[in-house]
Amino acid sequence: MKLKGRNKVSPEFSMSSMTDIVFLLLVFFMLTSSVPNALDLLLPKAKGKSTNVQNVSVSINKKLEYYLDNLKVNPEFLETELKRKLKDQETPTIILRAEEGVPIEKAVDVMDIANRNNYKVILAVRPK
Repeated sequence: MKLKGRNKVSPEFSMSSMTDIVFLLLVFFMLTSSVPNALDLLLPKAKGKSTNVQNVSVSINKKLEYYLDNLKVNPEFLETELKRKLKDQETPTIILRAEEGVPIEKAVDVMDIANRNNYKVILAVRPK
């Protein structure tokens, strides 16, 4: 009596399906990742070190338009928007990106808002 089956189980594993899944995940994450600094600003040159700490970015261009994390904001509402974004942060930090040629008074206004609310301010510059 023959009890052995005709179909044999192959113990080999094909990696092609795993490779396809990993490739699709890579493409998905590349498409969904955000660009943190999408505004095209020409920053002033200075010597200094760079930092990776960033909670909120405030950008001012030559047209005196204010951007809060790449979203255009009215200067009158900048303080309230900063308070809303930084309310849950342990050490709230603002990266100030003022384009070359922007009057210093505009940058000082943002620094004054940060001083009133005990936020740290980092001025972004281009390396020399």
